[in-house]
Amino acid sequence: MENPTIQVTVATRRPVPGASEAAPVPGERTAPTITPPIDIHEGPDGLILEADLPGATEQNLRVELEENVLSLHARMEPPLPEGARLLHEEYRLGDYQRSFILGDEVDRDRITAELTHGVLRLTLPRADRRRTRRIEIRS
Repeated sequence: MENPTIQVTVATRRPVPGASEAAPVPGERTAPTITPPIDIHEGPDGLILEADLPGATEQNLRVELEENVLSLHARMEPPLPEGARLLHEEYRLGDYQRSFILGDEVDRDRITAELTHGVLRLTLPRADRRRTRRIEIRS
């Protein structure tokens, strides 16, 4: 029997716990919220989700699971040396934010994350309860 497709819904923007909601200060640069591009691949053991997060590090990246919502958040700080004044900017900086609604087919206890060269790779294993198993009968 073929494994059914795992359901993951790419959620619309929703506040991430701990994200700043403060109003911008006049004269200061404000960081936009950036929706990082993602790829989702399905294999026999589950899903692989890859998000492009240039400049993200383990220190400024959070991956959180709250009930069935998996959220990514990275706070990117402008790389200006102290006392420097920005004259021209093309490299887009801001807060990366993305959320996904996981179906019941994902084993939430075995989700893993790996960050390599600005690419976050999340492994979302298929829940074991979806696999056929033999149940022992006792007498």
